[in-house]
Parts: sequence; C-alpha cells; structure tokens
Amino acid sequence: MMENEVKNVIEVKNLHKSYKDKVVLDDISFNLKKGEILSIIGKNGIGKSTTIDCIVGLKQKDSGKIKINDFDLDEDYLLAKTQFGYVPSEPTLYECMTGQEYVNFIASCYDVSQKDYNSNYTLLVKYFDLSKFDMNKRIANYSHGMKQKIGLIASLIHDPDIWILDEPTVGLDIMTYTQLAKLIVDLREKGRSIFIASHNIDLVSEISDRVLILNNTKISKELDLNASSYLRKDLQNIFVNTYEDRK
Repeated sequence: MMENEVKNVIEVKNLHKSYKDKVVLDDISFNLKKGEILSIIGKNGIGKSTTIDCIVGLKQKDSGKIKINDFDLDEDYLLAKTQFGYVPSEPTLYECMTGQEYVNFIASCYDVSQKDYNSNYTLLVKYFDLSKFDMNKRIANYSHGMKQKIGLIASLIHDPDIWILDEPTVGLDIMTYTQLAKLIVDLREKGRSIFIASHNIDLVSEISDRVLILNNTKISKELDLNASSYLRKDLQNIFVNTYEDRK
C-alpha cells in the first residue's frame, strides 16, 4: 500500500441479493475508508438494511465479495465479525437481563479484558448520561429510547475499529440524537470508520464524508460531501431528484 493511500476497512464487490424473484441489490460495489463516515440513503424498502444485513452476516448474499479489515466474510467469518460493532434499526436485547448484565455479556463474547471493560463501560455510560440505577433495571422495563442507548453502548464496548449503524436515530429524543451525532464525529476523529444506513437526511448531510444513494437495485450516485459545500447543503434536493429523474 502506498504511503498516502487510505486503507479500505470494508470492501463490497459485486454484491447481489434477491428475495425469491425480487432483486434488491444488483451487482453493487463500494468501499468504506479508514477514518471516514460513509452513509447509504434511499427510500424505504429500497435495500439499505439488506446491504447492512449482508455485511454483518445476518443475511446470506447471493453472490459477491465482502471483506472487513481484509477478512473475507465467507472465509474468515468469525474474525470478520470481531472487527465491527453493529446497531440494528430496532434494539434486539435480552430483556430478562439488566442493562449492565447485557453489556457485560456482549463484552464477554468479544473477550474484552476487565480493565478495558471497566474503562469503556464507564466512559460510554457517562456519555449517554445513564446512572447506576438505570443500568441495573431490567431491559424489559426500559423505554424504546433506553433500549437503543443500551444497544449503542453494547456495540462499542469492545472498542471496534468499525461501527455499523442501521437507522440509528429511530426513537431517540433530541438530547440523545445530539449525543449520538457528536459520538459518531468524535469516533471518526479518533480514526474509527462508520457506516450508516439512514433516512435522516439532516443527520447524513451534517456528519457524513461520503454518501451513497441507492435506487432501483443500484448505487445511482456517490457523493463526496467534503468536495463542495453545495453538496452538503443541497443533499435533500439531490436525493429527491434522483428518484424523480427515474420515474
């Protein structure tokens, strides 16, 4: 690798996915670079979540190649899975546990040392303004927003290089939304890489470095928002026009 070349931490090549006779993703390719925020946007049901599900291994792709930190998802499945933290669109937690028990359980799955766990746990709980009382409540008694916070904390407890988020702002109040946006940017500044699927154009335009627009099973546009202030300010219009142009 050349000295000034930026490493691709996720590589998706010729990804194809269909459900029975319905093609959702047709030969799409893209990369997530180290230290960047990449977002994928599109209408509801267009394939954003399917793209993420294939990357994190929740759905079996029909064909194509996916590498995560150079680990091939087909050949090094378990090692590839350890490289990222993942937040689904709806929190899927073990509701019989307390918040702390759940985060502790996820940390154990990644063999996080006690020292690292204590440090990461304290930092993340404080970041999301949660108390010891909050963390010791049963997850079944949490609000949707609280469950989302626990999911966010659990996804970062092993301090992953890559953070993958599927519609992360759903159900968040304005304070948590602001905290999340700041955390994403802070992690990028620390060299982490973030991949987001979202319908929240305001969030995407504010924090993303690059944006992919998904339409008709293809990536119809790839935008470098750092290249022009116009692109960042006018992303919503670009998004709408993408679909109007293809009617």
